[in-house]
Amino acid sequence: MTHLSLGFSPCPNDTFIFHGLVHGAVEAEGLKFEPQLHDVETLNQLALRGELDVTKVSYGALPYLLEDYVLLRSGGALGRGCGPLVVTRPELAGTAVRGLRIAIPGRFTTAHLLLRLYAAATTRVVDMTYDRIMPAVASGEVDAGLIIHESRFTYPQHGLEKVVDLGEWWEEATGSAIPLGGIVARRELGEDIPGIEAAIRRSVELAFSNPSATAEYVRAHAQEMSEEVTRSHIDLYVNDFSVDLGPEGEHAVRELARRAAEAGLVPSAMDPLQR
Repeated sequence: MTHLSLGFSPCPNDTFIFHGLVHGAVEAEGLKFEPQLHDVETLNQLALRGELDVTKVSYGALPYLLEDYVLLRSGGALGRGCGPLVVTRPELAGTAVRGLRIAIPGRFTTAHLLLRLYAAATTRVVDMTYDRIMPAVASGEVDAGLIIHESRFTYPQHGLEKVVDLGEWWEEATGSAIPLGGIVARRELGEDIPGIEAAIRRSVELAFSNPSATAEYVRAHAQEMSEEVTRSHIDLYVNDFSVDLGPEGEHAVRELARRAAEAGLVPSAMDPLQR
């Protein structure tokens, strides 16, 4: 039995996807996965240090990881109408993004990369864990926040207004879906990689076929999220791309990497889908 560390976030889309894998409900070909749950920027940092065997990472971090990790085709978050938002208090809603001091959920998040592509001159950013951002905006600690995950559904409850939907901007600018986060495996795992990928795909397919089986695990990590928000979160971020990237997903991943490299925002690296 080969034991592998598996990093993913406690967000409903990830716990929904990985429930079957971590509970032994799918065939894993002699592999045992030991989960480590962290926010996405912590996962990015752990991967940058090479501390996880298999992990969810931001596509914003992927160009820095390709020497050591392979992108897998299943288990990720990619779609339409699901991008990060910049939000602020009503009195600042008319202010241009470049004029705002913005809290971001991490330097290597896809959200931050999209913000830099949208407003290249934006340098006034403050790192925070994603769950602190909306309270910090509401209290005046920062002017605006770059929000991800379930915050997309709950920001009006904090009295905040949307400045820009970066996913909507990306889709209009490129015609592509939005690549948010993918699953990577260490290249040194070699012959185990196809089995890892197949096991993750089976876990996604099981979650789709029997979502009620995941409910307790999802709820245990959903913190104070309502049932409605939890369900909306899964419906938005888990889709056919989570089963397999497919040609449309491949194009989106390559397009983000290409545009970011051309803008000088990430290393000009190998093809993100190269094995």
